[in-house]
Parts: sequence; structure tokens; C-alpha cells
Amino acid sequence: MKADPGAQERLLQLQAYDLRTVQLAKQERELPERAALDALTAERATVRADLASTAGVLEDARIELRRTESDVELVEARIAKDTERMMASTSAKDATGFEHEIESLRRRRGDLEEIELAVMERVEEHEAAVAALQARIDALTQEIEGAQALTDEALARIRGEQAAVAGARGELVAGLPADLVELYERQRARYGAGASLLRRGVSEASGVALTGDELAKVKAAAPDDVLICPSSEAILVRTAESGL
Repeated sequence: MKADPGAQERLLQLQAYDLRTVQLAKQERELPERAALDALTAERATVRADLASTAGVLEDARIELRRTESDVELVEARIAKDTERMMASTSAKDATGFEHEIESLRRRRGDLEEIELAVMERVEEHEAAVAALQARIDALTQEIEGAQALTDEALARIRGEQAAVAGARGELVAGLPADLVELYERQRARYGAGASLLRRGVSEASGVALTGDELAKVKAAAPDDVLICPSSEAILVRTAESGL
């Protein structure tokens, strides 16, 4: 294949555009702002799970507290009723029985009130834990909003450059011979590089110096011959820097 030396040299710019496209895609995949956003989002999910669990424990404690309060009310009602009956009794024996019953109920009420106090303390502890977890979620939500904004800004910059590179690449390709571009694309798809500058006898795509025989063949080739780099399989581009 033959192609104007100037067209071959412009392949180096095409290669630069393609390299930049790969770099930008890598930047997009490994965006630090997105990593920070993902970390915050994952933390919020964990805290939300903790909140759901703690809220469940709190509800259980509240149910226990209501049950204990109900038990206290029932005992107090029994005390009040027995006291009323004792006061109305005309039998000393019955009065003594009521008195013993009331004393037993008062001890029962005391035990229940201790339980009630302990449960109330647990409820307060769980309420404080729920409030703290909710506050952390609120704070994380604000941080996530900020991280999302930074991620969007970074993505917009990358995608803006991607669009600019794609546009410049399209203009460059439009001005190159179709068969030269086809060869470039084929070699790039197969070997990773479509064009390689020969700089002072070294192929930049592979970093390998051409042997004496290989350099002799390059020197013997016409300027418009399209050569393939023996080490990288890319189109070997000759310029004033080639040292031929």
C-alpha cells in the first residue's frame, strides 16, 4: 500500500486521539468522585439497616413498657377496690384478709414499677440511638448530595473532552485516505496500536529498536510506502525524527 507521507504522519495524531479516548474512558470508570459517592451511599445503606434494627428493638421495648404500665394500672385498680371493700367491711376477719391482700398487691406494684423504670430507661436509650442514627443518615444524605454534584461535574468535564476528541478525530479521519484508515483501524483492533512513530531507530509503540536489517529495509522503502512495524504490527510512521 502507498499513501502520502503527510497522511501517514497524521496517523500519529489519530493514534493520540485514540489513546486519549482510552485514557478518558479509564478516568470515567475509576472516577475518584464516584468512588467517594459509592462509599457514602454504601455507608448510608448500612446505617439505614442499623436504624431499622434499632427501631425494631425500640418498638419491642415500647410494647413491653405499655404492657408493664397496664399491669401497674390493674394492680392499682385491685388495690383501690380492695381498700374500698376493706373500708366497707364489718367483719374483722374479712378486713384482715383485705389488708393482707392489699399489702401483697403493693409489693407486686413495687416490683412492677421497678420493671417499668428499667424498661423506660431502655426505651430512652433506644430512642437516643434511633435519633443518632437518623441524624447520621441526614448528614450522609447531605454529603451524598455534595458528592453527587462533584461526580456530575467531573463526568461532564470528561464527557465534554470525549466529545471534543471524537469530533476532532472524525475531522481528521475525513481527510485521510480510506484504505489507510482501514489498515490503521485493523492493526489497532488486533494489536492495540494503529500507528507507531519511528524515533531514532526505535518504534514508540513497542519501545523496541529495529535491527540493522529492519532499518535497512525501512531506508530502502519509498517515502510513500506504508510500512508495518515488525515489533508492534502498527503502521510505522517515518518523520525527520526517525534518524534515517
